[in-house]
Amino acid sequence: MAAVQLTEKNVPRFKRILLKLSGEAGVGGDSFGIDPKTLAAVSEEIAQVIQAGIQVCVVVGGGNIFRGAALAEAGMERASADYMGMLATVMNALALQASLEKIGVFTRVQSAIPMEAVCEPYIRRRALRHLEKGRVVIFAAGLGAPFFTTDTPAALRAAEMGCDALFKGTSVDGVYTADPKKDPAAKRYDTLSYQDVLGQDLKVMDASAVSLMRNNHIPIVVFNIRERGNLLKVLKGEGVFTTIA
Repeated sequence: MAAVQLTEKNVPRFKRILLKLSGEAGVGGDSFGIDPKTLAAVSEEIAQVIQAGIQVCVVVGGGNIFRGAALAEAGMERASADYMGMLATVMNALALQASLEKIGVFTRVQSAIPMEAVCEPYIRRRALRHLEKGRVVIFAAGLGAPFFTTDTPAALRAAEMGCDALFKGTSVDGVYTADPKKDPAAKRYDTLSYQDVLGQDLKVMDASAVSLMRNNHIPIVVFNIRERGNLLKVLKGEGVFTTIA
């Protein structure tokens, strides 16, 4: 891949970001399991950003493999279901790591649940050092505790890593008044405040994650990860997206 050239007018506004991906948007596509085409496309998006000199850490969900909350609703004990969901995020993290390293992007996976045979344990200072060396750090297994979605650990890791913003990659190009896939009349917001999201109960991220971002003054940028080249475009302030700040 050719290196990305940045001019003075389009230098990205951020030095370090956390990219939050759902299992479906990040590695699963529209089907169950891991989709190689989706995985490769997301890896190319991340590679472009790394080549532009921006540090990237990632939190990926596990919904394409297992949804703990859904199984809990069906009768499984919630804590066990959530731990199974955390293991699904480790599988997705390892798949994303393999895809990134296939195209020459050095990557480390750190898990909140220790499993040294396949990845590093989460150690904040080690993660920071990896980022400083230009490696992508993928955080897996959520917080290592049940009763949280991957939104909250994404917000926590963004704060711990000193990220300039949390980028949430979805299958739509921002935050809408309603689900644009179901309601053609839904309108997209260009900007929102944290309080707007919480007060209107907009389904962007969990309330705990939004509150954590508000308390640490870290903006949330919601964009369409499935549009090729869109992550770098949004980082440069171009394209279509919603900013929560």
